[in-house]
Amino acid sequence: MAKAIHTDNAPQAIGPYSQAIDAGDFVFVSGQIPLNPETMEVVEGDITKQTEQVMNNLQAVLTEAGLTFGNVMKFTIYITDMDNFAAINEAYAKFLQEPYPARATVEVSKLPKGVGVEMDVIAKK
Repeated sequence: MAKAIHTDNAPQAIGPYSQAIDAGDFVFVSGQIPLNPETMEVVEGDITKQTEQVMNNLQAVLTEAGLTFGNVMKFTIYITDMDNFAAINEAYAKFLQEPYPARATVEVSKLPKGVGVEMDVIAKK
């Protein structure tokens, strides 16, 4: 049976969804954007700062589930400008170790609150 995962250390859901769902062997973490969890405002700064905040938010949800980035099997990254790919990739890589998870990166026309990056993950216990 699925169980919702919630932490105050990541932004609260801004719609009818859970921060993550524990589905037994897998945890599905909802898309995270660069919101400061204390203020619920977009972090100040460039795409590197936005990416770091997204990774921190994902890490907080994973921690609440008893997991780490080492448990992540798949990342999906949504970006509004493919020209930011290298900067996002560099900031993202600082949080991970080999073997790296599978990943897809997709350019989209718009993201919530006008941010430049959003990520979701699938993790295995």
